[in-house]
Amino acid sequence: EVQLVESGGGSVQPGGSLRLSCAASGFTFRSSAMSWVRQAPGKGLEWVSSILSYSSRTSYADSVKGRFTISADNAKNTLYLQMSSLKSEDTAVYYCVKGWGTIGQRGQGTQVTVSS
Repeated sequence: EVQLVESGGGSVQPGGSLRLSCAASGFTFRSSAMSWVRQAPGKGLEWVSSILSYSSRTSYADSVKGRFTISADNAKNTLYLQMSSLKSEDTAVYYCVKGWGTIGQRGQGTQVTVSS
């Protein structure tokens, strides 16, 4: 059974940083594509970033490029999202997804709130 458990969310001021983690189990993490998506209040699901765990190929949405970094630790079966220079518009529930893009099994999400 695929399980994805996100953590690391919280409240931060604009310009701050957070690192999200997603502990994965129930599938071969090192041969999988993984993604981060987010959903802001009252909005639809937005793709943030994806990575191929076996090649470290990455891709980012324009809205986060240069500020966010996705990475995967295959030894720990864990996906990360390092977020820097956070803006109020980054406020959302962040989910990790098994797969490339928004389609795929998601975890329960972790809330990120950026506010002064």
